[in-house]
Amino acid sequence: MASTGGGELKYEMAQNAYIKLVLHALKHKTSAVNGVLLGRTSPKNESLVQIEDSVPLFHNHLGLLPPLEISLIMIEEYYSARGLGIVGYFHANERFDDTELGNISKNIADHISRYFPQAAVLLLDNKKLEALPKGKDRSPVVQLYTKDAYKNWKLVAEDGGIHLTFKEPAANTILLDYISSEKWQEVVDFDDHLDDITKDWLNPDLFK
Repeated sequence: MASTGGGELKYEMAQNAYIKLVLHALKHKTSAVNGVLLGRTSPKNESLVQIEDSVPLFHNHLGLLPPLEISLIMIEEYYSARGLGIVGYFHANERFDDTELGNISKNIADHISRYFPQAAVLLLDNKKLEALPKGKDRSPVVQLYTKDAYKNWKLVAEDGGIHLTFKEPAANTILLDYISSEKWQEVVDFDDHLDDITKDWLNPDLFK
């Protein structure tokens, strides 16, 4: 189980970072999609990783290296000037019932963890997402993976010491509002940007 000198890792995710990634997956329901998490280690607690933002990457050709490398360089350049770095990876599988972290995900996550060893991987949990309108669940509709002592990506049990929480407790309520208004149609990812550079991968107007 991943840990630091200060104890077991915890991840706190900002509402907009979370919602943007889920909306990206909903926009491309029949495709696998991915994205990166931006944040930093808390200045007050080295065991807390604060996920402040996210960038949707691709919905086509997720494993192609040239566009991936270009996107990561552009993302690093933009966010490093704002005191943030890439701290994790998000993935949604193509099939609704596929709950496995695949090789493409592991390879990209391995690359990220070389630069940020406390990196998290979030895998969309379709069943949790589908059940969201029917319940009052306040937990993220994702599964959390971290690297274990053997450097393998391991699913973190919900009752484990490492866990993922929202910075804003009402994140799922806001997410449902955005889903009902079909806000997912407005999400731009790097695939969209590479096809048409006038489309902004930073999604500056998504939450206005």
